[in-house]
Amino acid sequence: MTLIHHKIAGKNVGGAGTSPVFNPATGEQSATVASGGKSEIDAAVAAATAAFPAWAATTPSRRARVMYEMRRLLIARADDIAKIISAEHGKVHADALGEVARGQEVVEFACGIPHLLKGSFSASVSTGMDSYDQRQPLGVVAGITPFNFPAMVPLWMMPMALACGNAFILKPSERDPSAANLLHDLWREAGLPEGVLNVVHGGKDAVDAILDHPHIAAVSFVGSTPIAEYVYSRGSAAGKRVQALGGAKNHLVVMPDADLDQAADALMGAGYGSAGERCMAVSVAVPVGEKTADALIARLKPRVQSLKIGPASDSSAEMGPLVTAAHRDKVASYIDAGAREGAELVVDGRGLKLQGYEKGFWLGGTLLDRVTSEMTVYREEIFGPVLSVVRAENYESAVNLIHSHPFANGTAIFTRDGDAARDFTDRIQVGMVGVNVPIPVPVGYHSFGGWKSSIFGSHGVYGPESVHFYTRLKTVTARWPTGLRSGAQFHFSEL
Repeated sequence: MTLIHHKIAGKNVGGAGTSPVFNPATGEQSATVASGGKSEIDAAVAAATAAFPAWAATTPSRRARVMYEMRRLLIARADDIAKIISAEHGKVHADALGEVARGQEVVEFACGIPHLLKGSFSASVSTGMDSYDQRQPLGVVAGITPFNFPAMVPLWMMPMALACGNAFILKPSERDPSAANLLHDLWREAGLPEGVLNVVHGGKDAVDAILDHPHIAAVSFVGSTPIAEYVYSRGSAAGKRVQALGGAKNHLVVMPDADLDQAADALMGAGYGSAGERCMAVSVAVPVGEKTADALIARLKPRVQSLKIGPASDSSAEMGPLVTAAHRDKVASYIDAGAREGAELVVDGRGLKLQGYEKGFWLGGTLLDRVTSEMTVYREEIFGPVLSVVRAENYESAVNLIHSHPFANGTAIFTRDGDAARDFTDRIQVGMVGVNVPIPVPVGYHSFGGWKSSIFGSHGVYGPESVHFYTRLKTVTARWPTGLRSGAQFHFSEL
């Protein structure tokens, strides 16, 4: 059985414990992964601390060359990375390739780090005196990333942290750890010095060791809201800078004037792509008016019923399995709750079996109609291929529904009415908004982040926000003697 190692100081490192890694399509164990804790985090911090001064002193233009080379390697090895993602996460190959492409965007943004780190300069703030600012790296920083995007989310963090001059420790999900190790090796091939990037696998022991370590200056996290709040609270209490992105319940409002075929197609991709295991997945459709709702359900039902489900090796598959048996069962329990609490089960994905893959972690696409805001399937993040339809009487009811939910990651409106779209984008209290775009994940040169209980901390990830998160501001005021004045001064001279 293959052992997936930690990557510390450029070397493969084992651990005292291990945990299993499964192929979700077959249900069979494919590998074991080393399980780290305090000693492994200590070793990674020691390696990163030793490597940090030289990397921080490396000019931004030289760091940018590493980013350019990493971009080239990601393009060249995209298919290999995608296959590893599919083998351990289960998403179909096209979804996995898309994940790599979105991570590559952040590397491309990081290629501009010489410009992004430019400060401001003010000449003659006082007589013979100038002032300027600069952004300097924090030191050793860490990222804790989830199972649903084992390559993309690490690539949301690593490029900007490294380009800003920090050393980085990654703690990926132990459910699908191999993509993180391959990314580590590609960074080393791109020219990143030994020890600047380290990968430690493990569970809560490794997370707590990161949050408590006195020499880790900042932590980035993506995962569920309860864990995000825990990471933020514990990390902040230890004096760290923390950005912790949590859960979501993303609504897509369908106005009566919308192109309903376009809206239905958008809901299929946004609701069932990657088996719904996305924090930006649309899990709630909000058609405005009964006529709109009936027409939308009529279009969605046959599409969901004909959803092509299969392993990543099937090029025609539109959706793969869920990541683990336990997660599959948890998502199925939400469907149970929806039916029990009065939702109309239009399409039931429970009990799906695929010939030749009977032990895989399969769940079919599920469509629930007449869901209400009191139901469990509406209140909680499901993180699976379950789309709930909540019928809204009018536009204001749809807006109020969104505002009443504690999550505020992403939302969208489908309409042909510019006034409605403008009002929605201005008023809606959600961090990322789409207009006729179902999953409004910002491109790499903008920043990603929700509002309310979907984020803890004041910075989004990647884009311009990440430059501020991974650096601290230093302002310098300088005066060089000119020989024109002498004597003590107790205030700024004339401006």
